[in-house]
Amino acid sequence: MSIPQSGGGTIESFSQLAEMMEAGNKPKSDWRIGTEHEKFGWLAGSHKPLPYAGDASISALFEGLADRFGWERVREGGEVIGLQRNGANVSLEPGGQFELSGAAVVNMHETAAELRNHLEEVAAIADPMGVRFMGIGAAPEWTHDDMPRMPKGRYRLMTDYMGRVGTHGTQMMYRTCTVQVNLDYASEADMVKKLRVALALQPVATALFASSPFFEGKLNEHRSWRSRIWRGLDNSRTGMLPFAFKGDFGFQAYVDWVLDVPMYFVYRDGKYINALGQSFRDFLKGQLPALPGELPTLSDWADHMTTVFPEARVKKYIEMRGADCGDEAHINALPAFWVGLMYDQTALDAAWDLVKGFDEETREGLRVAASVSALKGEAGGVKLNDLARAAVALSHAGLAARGLGEEKFLAPLVGSVASGEVQADRWLRLYQGEWAGSLAPIYEASSL
Repeated sequence: MSIPQSGGGTIESFSQLAEMMEAGNKPKSDWRIGTEHEKFGWLAGSHKPLPYAGDASISALFEGLADRFGWERVREGGEVIGLQRNGANVSLEPGGQFELSGAAVVNMHETAAELRNHLEEVAAIADPMGVRFMGIGAAPEWTHDDMPRMPKGRYRLMTDYMGRVGTHGTQMMYRTCTVQVNLDYASEADMVKKLRVALALQPVATALFASSPFFEGKLNEHRSWRSRIWRGLDNSRTGMLPFAFKGDFGFQAYVDWVLDVPMYFVYRDGKYINALGQSFRDFLKGQLPALPGELPTLSDWADHMTTVFPEARVKKYIEMRGADCGDEAHINALPAFWVGLMYDQTALDAAWDLVKGFDEETREGLRVAASVSALKGEAGGVKLNDLARAAVALSHAGLAARGLGEEKFLAPLVGSVASGEVQADRWLRLYQGEWAGSLAPIYEASSL
């Protein structure tokens, strides 16, 4: 989840909303890679989720990281809710999922080094406390009541609203983990092509990275339960954005969609003001019931943009959001996959050729099939393993064209398309074999 945005004065004209996205345009020489991943903390002695407070806790981990490794504390209401250092930040998801939002770096080698350094720092503080972390798409055993609650006002508001607008919203908030990458665009036209490719191939990412076949202590009949959860969350702010494939799509069309998504909150003076279900269009007219007579700032708009959750999301960059978290190799493979496709023009054009003939029904069908069956899924006559094989090959070629040796980070995906199996398939085989129907081994098996 995003932290509150800052900066920017009162919105004086409607055009400023699209201009904020346009300000993300960058020459290729300035394109960067920003990788984010979430992970579950657990207590080695009990397999229980890591609480916020106590001797072995999130707050103790924060304090240790700040004192030993020079992270700056981020507070809300007096409580430490995150850390920041050199363009990176560590933050909390609602159920205590520990998230690294990496700095914007130049290449995959820097991304991998940043991840390795983070995991080593975390282990240095966590191991003596008997705390471990696992990279997996959904909590395999814990129930909603098992999960701790983080001291963040945004999450209190969202928890209430999620319970009213969908069937799986609180599952997403408290019991899922993802890995995503944030990538740049050069122009509006470049953004359009990249977003369309990102959306159409997001089911491939869901399939390749599927790692959540267990939930509440049993099989859930999906390879990615995390992806299934997103289909039952809030249709007004999630999904495959079919309008993005229409001929006139651009910055303004995306703004128009976000404007019609109901609000969650307005952030003022360190507090979240309840604006649940209210309209940002009314806010622009000074008619927001939560703040009557007040006009929004650009930071209010930036905050609102973080409350939409499509499979790929646009801010001043594009976020690829369709993957379960996994082991270290898979965390690195996710940004490598998309960098190869997005940052080489030949690969991007070829990727668009792969998917431009898909209709809305096929794209949505692939999304569902990836969640249920991973690489064994198909929809509209398209087999996900075939599509994944082609996409991974294009990504490999795109990375090779960069000449930096980054294609090695695709190794887990190359193996998956060759075997047809992903992390979820391997865990299911263990569960049905040597684990003898017990999920106790999943904690060590998925440890980071």
